[in-house]
Amino acid sequence: MTHDLVIRNGFIADGTGTPGYEADIAIDDGLISDIGKIPGKGREEIDAKGQLVTPGFVDVHTHYDGQVTWGDALTPSSIHGVTTAVMGNCGVGFAPCKPEDHDRLIRLMEGVEDIPFPVLSTGLPWDWESFPEYLDSLSDKSFDIDFAAQLPHAALRVHVMGERGANREDATDAEIAEMGKLAKDAVMAGALGFSTSRTLNHRTSDGQPTPTLTASEAELTGIANALKEAGRGVLQFVSDFDDPKKEAAMLRRIVETSGRPLSVSLAQSDLAPEGWKVLLGAIETAVEDGLPMRAQVCGRPVGILLGLDLTMNPFSAHPSYRTIKDKPLSEQVAALRDPAFRTQLLSEEPQTDNPFAKVMLRSFGKMFTLDAVPDYEPKADRTVEAIAQARGVSCEEVALDILLADDGQGMLYLPFLNYAQGSLEPSYEMLKSFATIPGLSDGGAHVGMICDGSFPTTMLTHWTRDRTRGERFPVEWIVKRQTADTAHWMGLHDRGVLAPGYRADLNIIDYDNLTLHRPEILRDLPAGGRRLMQRASGYTATIVAGQVIYRDGSPTGARPGRLVRGAQAAPAVSKIAAE
Repeated sequence: MTHDLVIRNGFIADGTGTPGYEADIAIDDGLISDIGKIPGKGREEIDAKGQLVTPGFVDVHTHYDGQVTWGDALTPSSIHGVTTAVMGNCGVGFAPCKPEDHDRLIRLMEGVEDIPFPVLSTGLPWDWESFPEYLDSLSDKSFDIDFAAQLPHAALRVHVMGERGANREDATDAEIAEMGKLAKDAVMAGALGFSTSRTLNHRTSDGQPTPTLTASEAELTGIANALKEAGRGVLQFVSDFDDPKKEAAMLRRIVETSGRPLSVSLAQSDLAPEGWKVLLGAIETAVEDGLPMRAQVCGRPVGILLGLDLTMNPFSAHPSYRTIKDKPLSEQVAALRDPAFRTQLLSEEPQTDNPFAKVMLRSFGKMFTLDAVPDYEPKADRTVEAIAQARGVSCEEVALDILLADDGQGMLYLPFLNYAQGSLEPSYEMLKSFATIPGLSDGGAHVGMICDGSFPTTMLTHWTRDRTRGERFPVEWIVKRQTADTAHWMGLHDRGVLAPGYRADLNIIDYDNLTLHRPEILRDLPAGGRRLMQRASGYTATIVAGQVIYRDGSPTGARPGRLVRGAQAAPAVSKIAAE
């Protein structure tokens, strides 16, 4: 018989974690129809001899809520082998929303996820008010990859409570009931779940804490119980965990009461380098007790990129730099190369009350160079401080010289989570836990500060092949972690595995040569907005629903991706395989 597509002779890591094997894969009507020695021909064939073939990666933590309304490519995620992205995390998003609250939600997204107000105000069409209407506005559009949405708590709270909700006042019983009703409506319409934030790190662009910061346990339980009534939907939380035992106990009670799966962000903090162990231990105990709970973890530091053309750099709060910060990059570079201006700048101290700018932007002992092929587990001799000591100059001089490289395109890398002790051993321990799933890439967000949508590529290159400072994982195990494990946690049981009947979402990877490149700056957002982009070489092909969307790192223009509405059932054995 003739198939739509046949992939020949690839090394198959099928998403189950079992040892890989060499085989062909046949694809028909957007599904995998057979795996083995395929006698039939394909209308198109790809020779994958010597290459790794995996299911498409499923990224459970992205923020494409705005990007899907104005674009049709979910980059950077799709560049890194992601074939399904889940957005609406951290309690921020744009539905439900009354017209008078448009700017409020934009300011929240601007502050929390560093997506500029002009980009969002220009790009968002606002052809919805309710969450089901938001999904309807996306349902007829085509994209490079599939995506699914979660209901954001901040939007829901403001929609129901108005100014009281934005000001973090306690919800009444009636308001909790209304939020629960709308949450049930949302998951019935196709939301994968509900997300919320309980961290002071999440603020509006004018400095106000997120509306959900102090939401009561009664409010959270009421919404979770609404998902229980619907019989569907996951819960996603992010929290400061100032009292990890108390907070973990509350999350456990919510799961015990509602029965709904709950995941929570987990990373190592410089302020409490061992604190993550307390939370992970509590979640592991809950899982051992049979509760559906997971920690979302990431395989490299969450790090800020600093540059002259980015949101921040080590001189952002210096008086002299403020006089040129809004000038074009070429004019900034010219000023910073002027000996008199340089001398004045280097003599100054930051003038700010912002604790991050005062402390982190002066943390030259934690600030690293970023080479053409980034090292995300760098040694201490790569810090600005170490380089300055070796050269016998100030840290500020070294930092400025790095920023001025490549005509002002130089970048510094400042890890602020998962690198408190200068290694990724905590990440290793988190990744190998049975109570975690990979997440936290924030694809589509932090467009001028962070570029972590490339996490899936790092998972392969660093953790299975390149790591020299500790243990690695088998490639089949890492593939399983970001395919079947993530897909099935979200209720997407039709993908994440290479087997007959499953979605034909695949990657063909030149594993030996897979390489992650240094981030770059693009200006392709609405209103000419800037964003960070990171590319990789070595993805021979990325396939969504049987169509090749990327070939050798270049987009084909195919747009088979769609909004995924709700959980998806596991496939029955395909008719072709049965025959």
